[in-house]
Amino acid sequence: MQPIPSPTASHDREIESLEEFDEVVSERGSLARYRVQAVDLTARTRALLTMDCAGAVFLGCPMDPEAAARVRATGALVFPPVPGLPFDPYRGRLYTPDELFDSLDTDYEATPDARAYAWFQRTKADGDIFASMVRAIHDDAVSDALDELLVGARVVGVMGGHAMARGTREYEGAARLGRELARAGFTVATGGGPGAMEAANLGAYAAPFGPEMLTEALQLLAKATSFTPSVTEWARAAFDVRERWPAGGPSVGIPTWFYGHEPPNAFAAHVAKYFANATREDGLLARSNAGVVFLPGAAGTVQEIFDNATPNYYESRGEPTPMVLVDRTHWTERLPAWPLLQSLARERSMESRIALVDRIEDAPGALKRLGG
Repeated sequence: MQPIPSPTASHDREIESLEEFDEVVSERGSLARYRVQAVDLTARTRALLTMDCAGAVFLGCPMDPEAAARVRATGALVFPPVPGLPFDPYRGRLYTPDELFDSLDTDYEATPDARAYAWFQRTKADGDIFASMVRAIHDDAVSDALDELLVGARVVGVMGGHAMARGTREYEGAARLGRELARAGFTVATGGGPGAMEAANLGAYAAPFGPEMLTEALQLLAKATSFTPSVTEWARAAFDVRERWPAGGPSVGIPTWFYGHEPPNAFAAHVAKYFANATREDGLLARSNAGVVFLPGAAGTVQEIFDNATPNYYESRGEPTPMVLVDRTHWTERLPAWPLLQSLARERSMESRIALVDRIEDAPGALKRLGG
């Protein structure tokens, strides 16, 4: 076993599972200055009654009342679990599709994902500072978990519209793009929803399998082309694919309950779901350190193009991240974002970091040429 590092860096001080708790107790004999996050400690009363907990912080950790009183008395801060919520605001890990879609066998409305959205709808406009505080704590915890996951990863963001239907040529192309990026060693990150986002996550999921897997999976998914009118049937089709081909490749989805009518997709192994869409958008683009591919989309995708272009425009410490726009007609005629992006790029000599390609198959090559 590797020795437990001294608690200097913030992540070194975080305990996010019972196994990590037991390691620290065994190796260090002290919880001083540690942050224990969303770990059920009701079976660790003896350790809590004897450990040094000075300066420790316990975030949403169920524990025996005697243990809670004792750790407070030794100088720890204890933030108790928040009752009555359909989510844990102190969570130490990203979501998984299985967690968000638990109870899908009953109906999507019974799932934690749907219940969290319903809670958000009830509380987002009532001005309750407690609800807004809980949302902020949750989103900060998700960001922390996402940063921990992506340490050292080469992340390519794939952006595109939610309306891209299963069974279409465009959806298949986005899936093949995700597969090629994953096989090239990139971590694929998307907005985590349906359409182009789901397709790219599906492609990354398919990366370890032979070519026939993706072909058959696309056929199975085409039985429920959209999340409307039934999210339940749409999600069940995805879980049928996962059940037939378990242990697919990992990728990241970063959806939001702000657009809660759009469900998360089941193919991103790691789901960083936020209440605040602005935090989600900025976080997705900021973490796409190896480049971003923009598939055809509408207003949301246009916003993402310029959300990404802005920090690139003002970048002064290093190279801007590559940007690849797919479908010349879409980005020069239907929604002419490309001419404006070119103008911004010329002002900052960024032309070598942006590209416009006609076909989705050309995106990986363009990304490579740009230095992604």
